[in-house]
Amino acid sequence: MSPVKNFDIAIVGGGIAGLTLAIALNSRSIPFTIYEQASSFAEIGAGVSFSPNAVQAMKVCHEGIYEAFEKVCTRNLSPSKQKVWFDYVDAYSDVTSNGTLDTAFTVSNSLGQNGVHRAQFLDEAVKLIPKHLARFGKRLQSITEGLNGRLVMRFDDGTVVEADAIIGCDGIKSRVRQAIVGADHPSAKPVYTHKYAYRGLIPMEDACAAVGEERAQNACMYMGHDKHVLTFPVNHGKTLNLVAFRTTSEDWPDTQRLTRPGQREQLLHDFEDYGPAAIKLLKLVNPKLDVWAIFDLGYPVPTFYKGRICISGDAAHATSPHHGAGAGFCIEDSAMLAELLADEQVKTQHDLEAVFATYDAERRSRAQWMVESSRWVGDCYELRAEGVGNDFTKIQDQINERNGIITNVNIEEMCAKAKNELRRRLSKPLGDEKL
Repeated sequence: MSPVKNFDIAIVGGGIAGLTLAIALNSRSIPFTIYEQASSFAEIGAGVSFSPNAVQAMKVCHEGIYEAFEKVCTRNLSPSKQKVWFDYVDAYSDVTSNGTLDTAFTVSNSLGQNGVHRAQFLDEAVKLIPKHLARFGKRLQSITEGLNGRLVMRFDDGTVVEADAIIGCDGIKSRVRQAIVGADHPSAKPVYTHKYAYRGLIPMEDACAAVGEERAQNACMYMGHDKHVLTFPVNHGKTLNLVAFRTTSEDWPDTQRLTRPGQREQLLHDFEDYGPAAIKLLKLVNPKLDVWAIFDLGYPVPTFYKGRICISGDAAHATSPHHGAGAGFCIEDSAMLAELLADEQVKTQHDLEAVFATYDAERRSRAQWMVESSRWVGDCYELRAEGVGNDFTKIQDQINERNGIITNVNIEEMCAKAKNELRRRLSKPLGDEKL
């Protein structure tokens, strides 16, 4: 039987971070309510992939999250490429006489590439929590402390709610992060990375005709100067997901909006120097498509918590997508928070600050390294990283080394270490400065 928890948690945000945390807390009988500003659980973006560390974290949170992932994911279609994360090719090359593009190098891991549509993943995962634990149409306005010591949240619709603790999973523009660091702190707002991306979907049959079956049916990265294109199969192999990144010295015109309408002609102009095969592929996207600004929390957040308020997922460490690890790190956060809150020594609201302090100490360094590394590896794909340039051997070595830091971990051991640290903190007298 789980120990009784004399506190309640407010989760702000119902994306991957908020929903996986809610599922993990629910399975551990930890009281919570989730507040989402949209009319339903929602995620910004289309395709997402998970690496082996993310799958471990799913299983720590709840086996059902992993089952939801397995139900909707699409892996490389070739049996020989089930462990391949990406094949990397020279974007300026063309299809050879054998009907495919030559591989510059390949990066693999124990899971291989897997494409998941964010909305489909959430649709499956949401079945794991009772509907009455979610409140929709709740856009957070402010957080204050009430006279009774509980935290008071005010929402734009006039609703006022109390909770013993608040976990902000409210994304890159997090209001909860602003409450922790202050609205004027540099980390309160996202930073433009000077990359933008076109996103498109292509029928698999057409993609195969353009670049050959091997490239179309399996994850591929087309490396070029100041630009790169990645593709991987989705929709159980019926569709090819394409994302084309471009580096620019110009600022993004509207920092309040992360997307703008785009046209295929703009895409083809940006990539006009690419080789014939890649151009054939780019010509297959819809005439109208979205252009996404790549923002992150390039100015590191100095702390993930303040008192009984903390941040998780993109609210804490929003990253560029070049490592393919952002969503997985959100689930790592959820796993650790759930394990800490479930500890038998955590009983009342007075124990929660120690939980969040431990979470901050155990998660912040790894998460912020990933944000910085993702920027750097994105430059590797574009042959512009310092000391690496267009040396494919060096690029491969850097990707393997950095991906290893992400994937070669044991999430259960990570959580166990954190629980030992939590117990050390809880054993100290109240107010001990070493906490």
